[in-house]
Amino acid sequence: MEFEEIASGYCFLEAPRVAGEHVWFTDLLLGGMHRLSPDGSIDVFLPDRTHIGGACLNEDGRVICGGPGGLVWLDPDTGRSGPVLDRIEGEVFHGTNDFFPDGKGGLYFGTLGSGGEYEQEQVPTAIFHIDADRRVTKQDDGLKFCNGIGLSPDGKRLYHVESLVGIYAYDVGPDGSLGHKALFSDRAEGDGLAVDAEGCVWVAMFDGGEIVRFRPDGSVERRIDVPCKVVTSLCFGGPDWRDLYVATGGNVGVDAMLRGELPPKEASLFHARSEVPGLPVPVTSFSLPPV
Repeated sequence: MEFEEIASGYCFLEAPRVAGEHVWFTDLLLGGMHRLSPDGSIDVFLPDRTHIGGACLNEDGRVICGGPGGLVWLDPDTGRSGPVLDRIEGEVFHGTNDFFPDGKGGLYFGTLGSGGEYEQEQVPTAIFHIDADRRVTKQDDGLKFCNGIGLSPDGKRLYHVESLVGIYAYDVGPDGSLGHKALFSDRAEGDGLAVDAEGCVWVAMFDGGEIVRFRPDGSVERRIDVPCKVVTSLCFGGPDWRDLYVATGGNVGVDAMLRGELPPKEASLFHARSEVPGLPVPVTSFSLPPV
């Protein structure tokens, strides 16, 4: 697989997501939602919002993004934004990290352990589900560090990367609740993930310079080298869903973050073509205020 660098000069990239001809991504440390156009130009929204580890599209064309304090919406046409979720059971929380739409208008999300300050002591994190009407239910807790989330092609299994521990698979009930949990892989350095049309799980290895494609039984199908040591997240897109976009954190990103420092601006966004298409990513259907 050949990778082409399509955006560079950032500290720590995350949350790639394709919307039509545009590719969205974030700089976790420098802040902002970045929108890459086909002509190579990049627009920046929410420049002061850092630690955005997840993004998806709402059915009205707005972008849902995470970060400290919860979930917010962004209207790319006006630049306006507002809250989607800032409290759970009436209480403020550190915020959201990675997340994935449930195919029914809502999404599953993992919480941040310290509001994005990675050099501080992390509190246990949790997985929640928020439905289209914004009802929130806890699905699992006491987790080390919630990261990549994705669903199997039939929607009956949810994959979750608990960074520094392993990758897990949950049974998904008819009501969207998570049931039986099993270890899918003991690879502990995973970060973001994406599922392809064959049901295989692609996991970005944040300190390994590679993507690993796992079969549905958890065995390794292949390992794909990436031109950066710190591989943070990935997504599929394009008309045939064979465009693969990979976000990276350069070569010293994780170590610098743990020291509370900004890494060098050597993080890049890469593009490659995959012979296997990814699964189309659902949109959410939150009812949002007019813009």
